[in-house]
Order: sequence, then C-alpha cells, then structure tokens
Amino acid sequence: MKKALLLSLLSLGCITLSCAQSKSSKPYKVEEQNVAATLKFLASDELKGRQPGTPEMDKAAQYLEGILKKNNIKPYFATYKDTLKNYPKTAYNIVGVLEGTDPELKKEFIVIGAHYDHIGMAKQAVNGDDIYNGADDNATGSTTVAELVNYYGHSRSNKRSILFCFFSAEEAGLLGSYHLAKKLKEQGFNIYTMLNFEMTGVPLGGDNLAFITGYGRSNMADKFNEYAGKKIIGSNEFEMKYQLFRQSDNYPFFQEFNVPSHTLSTTEMSTFPFYHKLDDEFEAMDTKHMTAFIQQMIPVVDKMVNAKTQEIVLKK
Repeated sequence: MKKALLLSLLSLGCITLSCAQSKSSKPYKVEEQNVAATLKFLASDELKGRQPGTPEMDKAAQYLEGILKKNNIKPYFATYKDTLKNYPKTAYNIVGVLEGTDPELKKEFIVIGAHYDHIGMAKQAVNGDDIYNGADDNATGSTTVAELVNYYGHSRSNKRSILFCFFSAEEAGLLGSYHLAKKLKEQGFNIYTMLNFEMTGVPLGGDNLAFITGYGRSNMADKFNEYAGKKIIGSNEFEMKYQLFRQSDNYPFFQEFNVPSHTLSTTEMSTFPFYHKLDDEFEAMDTKHMTAFIQQMIPVVDKMVNAKTQEIVLKK
C-alpha cells in the first residue's frame, strides 16, 4: 500500500513538474496593447515634445524608470539617472543593468539603447499644433527597448550582462550617449557590442524587416540573419548616402570602444514624410508592425546575448 502510494505521489510530482516546465517554456508574447500604451504616453501632448531639461522630460524619465523597477532591473549607477555633464540644463540618461547568469560571460556587457528625447515645441503653431511629439523619432525606439526590458525581466535568460540605456539629448548632437560612453570607458567597462533602436514605428517595405546602420563595418547583420534563420536585416541606400551610422547613439560607443555598434531602424527616411515634423504623432504609427518587429527581434537578441563566444566582430 505504501509502495503504491509512493509511486502515485512520484507520478503526480512528475506530472506537476512537467506542467510547470511546459508553462515556463511557453514562447514569450509581445502584447500590442503594451507597445501601444508605452508609445502613446511617450508621444503624448502631455510631454510637450520631450525637450531635455524640462519638467515634461522628467516625466518621461520617471516613466522609463518605472519600467526598469517593475522588471527588477537595477540601477547601474547610484540611481537610474545618469546626469549629463555636457548639456546646459539638467538632463538624464536612464540606465539599468541586468547581471548575466553565466559566471564568465556575465563579465561582458551588451548595451541596448534608444534615445527618448525629441525637439520640444514649435515657435509657431501650424493648424493649432505646436508640439513636436516625436512618435517615430524616437518614442518607438524607446518603446522597443522597453519591451526588451519586459522580456528579460520575465525570462532572466541572459548569460551576458545587459545595460539598458535610454539616452537624453540625442537631438542636440548625441550628447547623452557621448557622455555615457566616455564615462564607461574611463571606468574600464567591458563591452561586447552596442545595439541601438531608432525609428521603428512604420514598416520598411521591401524584402527586409529592418536596416542596420554601418552595414559593412561588422558582421552583425549577417549574424542576426543567421540567428533568425532568414534574411531580416539589410542595408539601406538612404542610410549610406547620409552616413546615418554617425547620426545616432551607436556612434559614440563605436568611437570610444571600437566594438560593433549599430542602429536598427524600420523607417525608410526618404519616403517617411514626418521626420522632425509636427505630424510625427502616435496616430501615424503602426503598432501592429512594431509588435511583430519586436517579437522577431527577441530571439535574435537572445542568441547574441547568450552566444558561447564573441560571434559579432568588426570587419577588417
């Protein structure tokens, strides 16, 4: 009787464990309503164009801090706020860190970032509108990073450590990322690579899901396509013509550390009519596209974060 009871309990335990494993192995799903909620707040009139050094920009910073806190992502410095030393007003990068799970790989850092500032208010209203909401530029990139925070807060699956960065004062000349990259370099920061997101709010069109800036400088695009099992990342003529590699927050990290540092974007800027225009608003964004883009990027980023060796390297 006891033996039968023991076997029954063991069997029940196995079933329970099997159910738990099955539940935990369920693929993570990015929810469009969460994407839309973050994007809508960051691009709202309430934030008045997210000009650094304003009370409205402080609200955006607090919102992003809240996402890090909710996911138990710790501040990298004493607080989440990294105060810029190269901007005339008080402005902050928001920086959180998730330590890796591997005793050796956790010593290497992946930097994942996006700028959350924009250009503020217009001097003269057009049809009653004087707020540069900056939905695509770059509330969408910040939303993308926020969703990666949500994913890693849920999965804790990162063998390498991840530094999540929301940069300020990008529109003033990449000042937030220049400040942080220099600061980290002086502290002996061990960076593997830097991945930045900029303008991910509308579909690119064509054969690729997104384009990468500085396509030929490293093998990141090739490795991402390999990780995805199909070609999702390519080059872009507009990007190459206007050297967008130098125009976003990836560039200071490349300059300081000389490691693969790139920006991913899904916006074809030669056809997108709202860049730095008053009409760059939430309603012009495609949250279904954004959700699908983030969903496809999660396993790609995860493979980069967890690769046993440094697979992404500069091209000679």
